Amino acid sequence: MKLKKSKPTTTKRHLVRKSVASVLLLNMLCFSLVPAMALAEGTQGTQTEAPSTKPASQKNAASKIPSVESLDLQVRSAILLEPVSGQVLLNVNGDLALPPASMTKMMTEYIVADLVKKGQFAWDDVVTVRKNAAKTVGSRIFLAEGDQHTIEELYTAMAMASANDATVALAEHVAGSELAFVDMMNEEAKRMGMKTAHFANSTGLDIKDMPKEFQPDSTEETVMSAMDAAILAKYIVTDHPDFNRFTTIQSKKFRERDKQPMINLNYMLEANKSVTNFKQFAYEGMDGLKTGHTANAGNCFTGTAIRNGVRYISVVMGTSSEKSRFVETRKVLDYGFNNFETKQIVAPKVTVAGSEFVTVKKAKDTQVPLVTDQGVDFVIPKGADTSTLEAKVTMNNETLTAPLKQGTKVGTVTYSYKPAGMDQTLEKTVNLITAQDAEKANWFKLFMRAIGEFFGDLFNGIKNLF
Repeated sequence: MKLKKSKPTTTKRHLVRKSVASVLLLNMLCFSLVPAMALAEGTQGTQTEAPSTKPASQKNAASKIPSVESLDLQVRSAILLEPVSGQVLLNVNGDLALPPASMTKMMTEYIVADLVKKGQFAWDDVVTVRKNAAKTVGSRIFLAEGDQHTIEELYTAMAMASANDATVALAEHVAGSELAFVDMMNEEAKRMGMKTAHFANSTGLDIKDMPKEFQPDSTEETVMSAMDAAILAKYIVTDHPDFNRFTTIQSKKFRERDKQPMINLNYMLEANKSVTNFKQFAYEGMDGLKTGHTANAGNCFTGTAIRNGVRYISVVMGTSSEKSRFVETRKVLDYGFNNFETKQIVAPKVTVAGSEFVTVKKAKDTQVPLVTDQGVDFVIPKGADTSTLEAKVTMNNETLTAPLKQGTKVGTVTYSYKPAGMDQTLEKTVNLITAQDAEKANWFKLFMRAIGEFFGDLFNGIKNLF
């Protein structure tokens, strides 16, 4: 008796799956060429926001800095600002709008110097003194109507000796009238981001002390916060770094016939360390900027000093005496130089963890390395621990295609850091750029890449059937 053999069920299933797979493969190969080219590039997924990165080890040690209260500042308001970063390191009523007295002249100085820099005027241009300037009272060099002096001569008298008449003469020469110049001052204040500043004249005098026929119709007096004064000073030292060729002149005769020279009202100039009357105030690195005094304003001073390449701007307003404005300024600047340092937290041209590469379509090498375009510097307490620095990456939501130049911006990195002992969180955003050119691949490489990707996807799909 002959027995009939039966195949195992598993063998039948295997044959069925193999047949189906073969049919699918043959059908898909028939239509592979065009789709393969289309699949060559794929769709790039763009990362819109990378998670924050934080080092695993975080230290708690940080330099102790004294409290602002411990300085016992005898002022109505005060500010300490680092002009490069714009960081405010000390703030006592810094946003309070107060009469700034002759610190107002800093805006006149900025505008005149800026117009000279732009070529609209020249330092040796001759100014003819008009009635308004000749009748201006207060600190002055006793200009007479019709006198003629160069812009540089008048600017020097304004910057070092706070001459009101020289200031008005410059304002009228530049704008045609002092009131027209005041419009320019208020426009500049807006551009600079000064939030409380309002100018009524070019000098800082109370309106009632101006020559009556040249007073504005408005009764709104000149005001400016300590923060606004610091911002204005920042623009001066940044846009006109040669400011100190005027502000460091200790004394100078305005006219050869004058019996007494003009004396710089900034007693804190470093050069005064050898001057008997002023050496008690002389401060290392001090090279500007502007004093002020009226009955309403009290005594004010915007000072700036530089040491080892680091500059600070200090503002004190409403001190009780001429000498006290310098005593309080010393406290503010010492607070900065003794307790803080400018430190590079992140070097330029570095990679960011988790965002080392970006995909570029049609490139020879589709993974292009990324780096930051610049370093990150913060003003921090001396010796502060910086391990708590955080980095947040935001990529541009766009598809990148070769060819692509080195330095192409593809996103940003925002670094944030809150130093121990400081209330503010410091932030700086830099660009994330390509570290090299991304050259376009030739047609053959693109074709072979497309075939490879197609068959890779195909066989992955077949494998998943089993």
